[in-house]
Formats: sequence, structure tokens, C-alpha cells
Amino acid sequence: MNNAQQNSTSIAQSINMPAVEGKPARAETEPGKQGHFCIFHGLTFSNWVRLLASCPPLHWSKLPRLASITAFSIVNSFEGFLEHCVYGRRIERQKIEHPPIFIIGHWRSGTTLLHNLMSLDTQFTYPNLYQVIFPGSFLLTERIVTRITRWGLPKTRGVDNLPAGWNMTQEDEVAIMAMTLLSPYIMMAHQRDPGKYSRFFDLEELTPGERRHWQKSFLWFLKKLTVRQNKSIVLKSPTHTYRIPILMELFPEAKFIFIHRDPYAVYKSSIHLRRTLFAENGLGKPYLGDMEERTMEIYTKLIETYESTRHLIPVGHLHEVRFEDLESDPLGQMRQVYEKLGLPGWQNVEPAIQAELPALSEYQKNTYNMDEQLMRKIYTRFRRAFELFGYPSRLPEFDDS
Repeated sequence: MNNAQQNSTSIAQSINMPAVEGKPARAETEPGKQGHFCIFHGLTFSNWVRLLASCPPLHWSKLPRLASITAFSIVNSFEGFLEHCVYGRRIERQKIEHPPIFIIGHWRSGTTLLHNLMSLDTQFTYPNLYQVIFPGSFLLTERIVTRITRWGLPKTRGVDNLPAGWNMTQEDEVAIMAMTLLSPYIMMAHQRDPGKYSRFFDLEELTPGERRHWQKSFLWFLKKLTVRQNKSIVLKSPTHTYRIPILMELFPEAKFIFIHRDPYAVYKSSIHLRRTLFAENGLGKPYLGDMEERTMEIYTKLIETYESTRHLIPVGHLHEVRFEDLESDPLGQMRQVYEKLGLPGWQNVEPAIQAELPALSEYQKNTYNMDEQLMRKIYTRFRRAFELFGYPSRLPEFDDS
């Protein structure tokens, strides 16, 4: 092994990644693991027509998916109408009495792990997979439909091997996408055209009408969750990291947990996430031509936005968590979350988290390759995040002492 190879190996090993490009130490999850449902199966017929009218690229190989989404959209519209007849007035009158807790941070930074741990506390509620996929009818249909459609879900999530199921925690952004189409998650349909979805991250460029529609739909969804269980709602959507101003406007007493992770790991895992989601949810052939650049742009914008808006959150309402610390000491880090945010009931949830520790220790993350050239590119683009959160470059030309 020559000196260059030794140098590259030592750098790669310092971030627990293989040094040689090629196959990962453990194979990445292959597309096709998401099951029979995609992100668009919860659309109403009118929103499905609107999405198709925006001219997303389609492909004949996706005809079964297009047909099933069309069929589901008709059923969703009918069930949504019935639910509104049964629950509409109750939802309208419902107050969101308990300020929500927002888990924010970039995708693949540990938001799901944190959300799962928070969900162990019975004083809280959270949106689950069924509720976000079918936000228009879950009050009416969830108990029945989830029992007869379990076969359609995989045992683990396709992107990271975490357990899957209708009752598992999930991002409320999926529900907002289905209800409004005012979400960056329509990128699954418009994979080649960021202009179709980029303004839906921070919502600053929405028209007044779009903003009212987004806000009304978001509150309507939270009211429905409150009708189901009148508790504080723990919400996890990385997109909310861009939206601190509007979230503070809606919920001045809300609390936030920001989680960050080594940018090298976030980048590689985000690439895998994008590749998997585009294949599993697309309406045409997956487009990965600008995958690296888009991933870097989204990450950089998220960090910049968070840094410039976190001062809007009152003292005592924001706590930052380091993923590596949460992974190595979940009990101690969760205790700090409760202490720093003034959340009651730690003595009640501590045994539940303690019981989960064996399962957490057995969980195996996807592992990825990274060479020194890619590390240098990532560090150059993400340097502010490395400095802000105290992660070393692990590159010989930068002094991290």
C-alpha cells in the first residue's frame, strides 16, 4: 500500500467508512422495499388531477402505480367527504390546547430515532404512517383499513432498515403534501425540475392564497390528531427547519429539538435516501443526474436558514442534540431533552426508554463508502456546518486542533 492509499484509509476509517470505493461494508437497501403504497396514494382525485396537470414526467413502466393512485384518489375523495360529514363540525371546534413539539434537523440526521424515543412517552401523541398517507379520512378509516392492509407494508423501511408499520411515527409533511401539494415532496413527481417545488421549503414565496391554504390545512391536520388524542403532538419533519418564523407565529409556546449529525454521514445517507425515494415514489423513470448538487444545495440552505432564524425561538424552548451522543447514550441525552425544555414526566418515560436500549444496540445502520476526494468536496461545501456543530474535517490540509 502506498502513502496516498494509507492516508486515504486512515481518513476514511476516522469516520467509520470504508476507504475503497465500490461496494459498501454492508449492502445499501435496494429499491423495491417500500411496499405497495407510495407518497401519492393519499391524494384526493382533485389533487391528483392538479398534480398531473403540472406535467410531471411519466413513464409506461409506472402504469400500475398511476392506475392505483387514480383508483385510490377516487376512494380518498369519497371517504374524505364521509369523514367531513361525520367529524367536520367537531374538527372545526377542536382547539389545539397543548403547544406542539417540533423535531427539526436535516434528513438522515437522526430525526426519526428522536421521534421514536419521544413517542414512547404516553403524555404525547404523534402522526403515524397511516395518518400522513391518508390525512383526509383517517378518523373514519384508520382502525379498519390498517388491519386489512398490513400485508402491503414491508417489515422495515426501505431507506434505513428501521421498523415499518401503519402505527409507526412519520413526517407530517407527507400529510401536508397530500392535502395541499404545497410541499417540496412533490419533487418525487418533478425530479428534474426544482422550480416546481423549491419555493415550498420555507414558504416565503407563497402567494397570500397559498399561504392561507397551507396554514388552514396544517392546522386542520393537527386538529384531527387532537380529536384522536388530546395531547401534545410531537411532530418530526425536516422541512419545518426552514419554517421557524411561521411556526412561531402559529404556536408561540411551541418547543423545538434540533438534531445534527456528522455532515459526511448526512451527505452519504441523504444520497441513498434520494435515490431510494425517487425510485419508490416516482411517476416516471428516476432522475439522478443532479443528485449530488441538489443534495448539497438543500443541506446548505437548511443550515443557513436555521442559523438565521433560531433566535426567534424563546430561551428554554430550543434544545440541540448531537446524533452521535444520542446514539451512544440515548437515556442520558433524552434526560437532557426533558430537563432543558422543562418537559414533565421524565420518571414515567425513563423505564420505557430503558426497555428499548437492547433493540437500539442491535440496530445496524446502512454503511457507505467515501474517499478523500469526496470528503474534501463535502467539507468545502458544508464547512459552516462543520464549524457550527463542532465536527472535525479529518483532512490533512485543514487544522482542526
